[in-house]
Amino acid sequence: MHIYRSHTCGELRASHVGETVRLSGWVHRRRDHGGLIFIDLRDHYGLAQCVIEPESPAFAEVERLRAESVVTFTGKVVARDADTVNAELPTGQVELVIEACEVRSVAAELPLPVFGDQEYPEETRLKYRFLDLRRERLHANILLRAAIVSSLRKRMNASGFTEFQTPILTASSPEGARDFLVPSRLHPGKFYALPQAPQQFKQLVMMAGFDRYFQIAPCFRDEDPRADRSPGEFYQLDIEMSFVTQEDVFAAVEPVMRGVFEEFANWRELRRTVAPGPFPRITYADALRKYGSDKPDLRNPIEMAAVSDSFRDSGFKVFANILARDAKAEVWAIPAPGGGSRAFCDRMNSWAQGEGQPGLGYIFWREGEGAGPVAKNLGPERTEALRGKLGLKEGDAAFFVAGLPKSFADFAGRARTKIGTELGLVEKDVFKFCWIVDFPMFEWNETEKRIDFSHNPFSMPQGGLDALNGKDPLDILAYQYDIVCNGVELSSGAIRNHVPEIMYRAFEIAGYPPAMVDEKFGGMISAFKLGAPPHGGIAPGVDRIVMLLAGVDNLREVTMFPMNQRAEDLMMGAPSEVSAHQLRELHIRVVQPPSETKPPSAST
Repeated sequence: MHIYRSHTCGELRASHVGETVRLSGWVHRRRDHGGLIFIDLRDHYGLAQCVIEPESPAFAEVERLRAESVVTFTGKVVARDADTVNAELPTGQVELVIEACEVRSVAAELPLPVFGDQEYPEETRLKYRFLDLRRERLHANILLRAAIVSSLRKRMNASGFTEFQTPILTASSPEGARDFLVPSRLHPGKFYALPQAPQQFKQLVMMAGFDRYFQIAPCFRDEDPRADRSPGEFYQLDIEMSFVTQEDVFAAVEPVMRGVFEEFANWRELRRTVAPGPFPRITYADALRKYGSDKPDLRNPIEMAAVSDSFRDSGFKVFANILARDAKAEVWAIPAPGGGSRAFCDRMNSWAQGEGQPGLGYIFWREGEGAGPVAKNLGPERTEALRGKLGLKEGDAAFFVAGLPKSFADFAGRARTKIGTELGLVEKDVFKFCWIVDFPMFEWNETEKRIDFSHNPFSMPQGGLDALNGKDPLDILAYQYDIVCNGVELSSGAIRNHVPEIMYRAFEIAGYPPAMVDEKFGGMISAFKLGAPPHGGIAPGVDRIVMLLAGVDNLREVTMFPMNQRAEDLMMGAPSEVSAHQLRELHIRVVQPPSETKPPSAST
């Protein structure tokens, strides 16, 4: 018999009754029952109930065992009595009668228990992450992640894609987020950068004549952390294809995404479905107008509508004056089916004030007419016409925002979410995908008073060089697209700009002279000049896919060794100081910032 185990803890079944077996694992839970000691022994594969009687030679050893000590039990498998069978446990029909016990490792007092699902401070959980990972829920999340990654690989291979690896040490790039920089010992004063994404490399793979590339790629960005963004690093399913249009990318990626969500929709106790049919396609402009966000949650049926004509030159002077002062001003309505009560409308108005807004205008319909201050000033004829335009009925309400859409769209989107949630309109247990298409190529950078790229600088502008030369840059659309699921952006992609003249002109509009383009993107430009195929791709975020399928709201619940909100690894003590000798080898020195009580924010 093997020194440590003949079976795993999750393997024993009724068919093993009468066999002498050996199990190794952690003491998950201990129970004393009238002289008998029951030990739930746990390993990676499951739990096995073990029992020992007082007369056993190993009783004293087992009696001293502490939770999470590592032991080896040898004994005979017996059937449980009918009234003690645990139907919820795969091994619940049997138990191991302990005949011998060998302690492999004694556990000290635990900083947090593994048994149970108690909430503990995140600082404790991250400092003792290896212990936290033993807990059932988190352990299962990490196994789910591994299964999803395996499924993605199988699906990509089955679709004719080949996995390639691209470099981790590369050159710093001027676009995007902050780079993580790595000083070069051999080249004093110069730095490598960890890739924010394999963007240039995967395009160069296409230049090299390969066709359908993918990679489960690590990406590194020095960004402020959020619940849906891991600080420092994350993983994405990086994809690139040659000789494709936007439609070809959609046709290749949509079955992979749908398939993996359908495969894991019923993971553990969760019972969910994936909305049928092709993913809806929503333009960026329509997404902002209907949902107030380019990441719309389609489980919420509320769609906003422009209703400026209903308020122009009306008796509701607040909105009428806003429309009269600025031709670009608009009034949007947020329908609220079932929200037709003064109590609900007042509650939403108070919520808006808590969000820093002056309030939230509303009308609710009851007893055959509109009610509320807006309806009183707007008049019954306009109020009734507004109800008809919005498709509302008695017992419903509508809320209103006014001003420049670019200033209020985000708030309107949050109000839509709040209304849908409060009224119970948001569908549960379903995944609803959509494509967001036709992103603007450029945007106005108000801080720096210049035109900047709004999405991916390597994207092909719709209309090509003619559009770059003949249109207002802020009116140019790009072949850029996102996949959104339940309000979470899962991926961004684009048909790439593979023509040097178009690339030079696009960067020129954004303030990058040709010499800078050659310096920063020389490898790509050279490849473009030596025969570049039309190509495009996308990069779904693995972490966010797992987060949605695990049914959690924080990426740290699906990441094995995450950092905290201050981008610190409490378990390994990173970031850490290094020795003076190491700094001398790298030809650098540390200049301490002015005295502070906390690290500077990412905006300083």
